[in-house]
Amino acid sequence: MYRILSTQLGAHTGEPVRLAGWIHRRRLLKSVAFLILRDRAGLAQIVVAQPEQRALLEALPEETVVEVTGRVAANPDAPGGVEVVGPAIVALSEPAGPLPFELHRPELSVALPTLLDHAPVALRHLKQRKVVQLSAAAVAGFRKALDGLGFTEVHTPKLVASATESGATVFALDYFGRRAYLAQSPQFYKQMMVGVFERVYEVGPVFRAEPHDTVRHLAQFTSLDAELGFITDHRDVMAVVRAAIAGMVAEVSTVDSEVPGVPAEIPAIHFAEALELVGEALGEDLSGEPDLAPAHERWLGEWASHEFGSDLLFVTGYPMVERPFYTHPEPADPVWSNSFDLLFRGQELATGGQRLHRYGDYLAALAGQDLAPYESYLEAFRYGMPPHGGFAIGLERFVARLVGAANIRQTTLFPRDLHRLTP
Repeated sequence: MYRILSTQLGAHTGEPVRLAGWIHRRRLLKSVAFLILRDRAGLAQIVVAQPEQRALLEALPEETVVEVTGRVAANPDAPGGVEVVGPAIVALSEPAGPLPFELHRPELSVALPTLLDHAPVALRHLKQRKVVQLSAAAVAGFRKALDGLGFTEVHTPKLVASATESGATVFALDYFGRRAYLAQSPQFYKQMMVGVFERVYEVGPVFRAEPHDTVRHLAQFTSLDAELGFITDHRDVMAVVRAAIAGMVAEVSTVDSEVPGVPAEIPAIHFAEALELVGEALGEDLSGEPDLAPAHERWLGEWASHEFGSDLLFVTGYPMVERPFYTHPEPADPVWSNSFDLLFRGQELATGGQRLHRYGDYLAALAGQDLAPYESYLEAFRYGMPPHGGFAIGLERFVARLVGAANIRQTTLFPRDLHRLTP
């Protein structure tokens, strides 16, 4: 008899079956006992009436791994309308040790540090599992959307020779006696690959050694990156961002029906106008500000929701002084850039824009700097690169905003931050 999952019981009413999983909960009543079994698909109810099986169940704590054979019987009050009766229970592991918290409760009412300290156990909780499933669905939707747009998935190095990609602090390490760094992003590599495939994307970890201790920053996170060639300007990139987000939301809806709507065209506002609106609303003088503070992003999120009925808002044209050297300036006014941030429910989710693509423009942008660390990068532009641009979406931030998590660590597998390197 082969093993079936809890969700398949309904197709086997009246038949003998074999299940395997974890003891999620035991209810030991006077005349009968109930075993709620958890497997990767869900929960199954097993009715234990035989004295010897009840005695065995009483000796097996919750989270012990067991195998159960029995017959499926209809019961409208059981999960899925069926239950297993006349079971034979076999322990497949040693009895589980005392749990740091009760996993069968609807909510894990524990402090975040406790939850993270015991992550291998906490992640078994149904709500914690769902967060991981949402994350997996978001990545699947991202890939599906970009595959459909003719992109090629690539996998770039995470060990690099130079810390040249941005102003963010980097993690240095010894590489066979030489200094190396963990990659801050796949930016340079994905630009190079535009010269090969025109359209590329990557899903992978990035590392930022910035000493941020906030609810929205991590030292390691998962970045959903894309780069595309033969664009007119950053608006072509924004259209692909919209398609990627729509694909992510569509796939997430298979796990959770409560998902945000994605407009056919995400509303956009220029950075200068955004500053003016926020400054007027909050009574602040924001003239000359090079970036938006978190409070400003929150206000803009509420404004977009009220003005457009949208959880998403593009802010375009950030000052060039705030953007990396490879950013393309606005042709009409080079103080501003052909770049954007995408806000999701009042928080920055994605950053992107049009890049420089002419070799001479890169030499001008890097004037006065040592070009040696950039040699392999610049080689791509010396041999012809099309107008191109790209973006990066923070996966953990997307899921955090999706579920309304107050802290990004609540939606991160084994988070790494200023203080945490375990588990």
